[in-house]
Amino acid sequence: MRAFARYALRKRVIAGSARGRGACTRRGAMPAITITRFASARPRHELDQDRALAWIANAHARADAARDPRVDVTDRERRIARLIERTACGPERIARRGHSLGDHPDALVELATQGSEARTRRFCELADAYFRDAYSAETDAPDDLIHVTCTGYASPSAAQKLVASRGWWTRVTHAYHMGCYAAIPALHVASGFIANGSRRVDIAHTELCTLHFDPGNSALDQLVVQSLFGDGYIRYAAVPGDRGGLVVRALHEQLLADSDGCMTWITGDRGNRMTLARDVPARIASAVRGFVIALLSRGGLGVAALKQAIVAVHPGGPKIVDAVKGTLELDDSQVAHSRGVLHDYGNMSSATVPHIWMRVLDDPRAAPATLVVSLAFGPGLTVSGALLEKRP
Repeated sequence: MRAFARYALRKRVIAGSARGRGACTRRGAMPAITITRFASARPRHELDQDRALAWIANAHARADAARDPRVDVTDRERRIARLIERTACGPERIARRGHSLGDHPDALVELATQGSEARTRRFCELADAYFRDAYSAETDAPDDLIHVTCTGYASPSAAQKLVASRGWWTRVTHAYHMGCYAAIPALHVASGFIANGSRRVDIAHTELCTLHFDPGNSALDQLVVQSLFGDGYIRYAAVPGDRGGLVVRALHEQLLADSDGCMTWITGDRGNRMTLARDVPARIASAVRGFVIALLSRGGLGVAALKQAIVAVHPGGPKIVDAVKGTLELDDSQVAHSRGVLHDYGNMSSATVPHIWMRVLDDPRAAPATLVVSLAFGPGLTVSGALLEKRP
């Protein structure tokens, strides 16, 4: 009997998987869901980009001098500043970035002398405070709460602490360590919950990228990373039906072949470390057109629909936006919100694309029925996409 039960269970799983594949490919078969109720929160502190880059050069120079007293701090700082000028995102691309650690950026230097445990404890303090503040006036509990982050982990999580403290019956799910594309897998999960009866699924992002600054590593790719990322918080709700907000028409995801070493995100002794290969924009450009055609097809549309769409491309850096814009032959206006979020906040990892979605909803120039082709990228290399439609 146990063997038969296992066989029957396996048959149900296979049948469910087949239905899931069909639901992704037939227009209208996917459960109708809308994302709405966007609310963002800024970190406690912000730095203008020119000041942030100067501080990064100084922090690296001081860290080098601490390891080797023979290092001339002024000379070393000047050398690193020249490297940053050649490789990093300047103030014309990123105006400012948020951080959550203190009134003065030297707070980051103090943290950077500590290991991953100290950084994780700081993440917990900040994430706990965010969830308390974000839900302080919330009287209607969601059925599900998905916590998205790649910048800190602890059990119980901040989301679980919130639910327990409020006495809610909300189920908590964690979507962790996927990096910049994680908002779209979170929509996959929310879609499944709604298909099984949830009336509201909240998705909350807590990305504290600056916790992982390491002034002891001045490799070129690390200087690029350190010039890009900032902290960001945002939450929103997925609800059943076609209503005001952004209706999810299709979801799609693809791992690019032979690309596993192009982007990495690994927990180390001094926080998490990201590596980026120089050819990441080129690899994305080579795959993005076919990917977008497949995404549109899942929504029952042809490639011609792209001409009038807003493209919410994750601005991993200016070159990523440029590569997608050029390959898809887009107008500047179609990627304006992506560039705007990068300019105003930097790369906030998984919180970035939801900030773009929120801007599209708030933009009166984006008329009802405007399509939003969302693209995000992360370790794998993973290309993840969502086809959305704006509703009044």
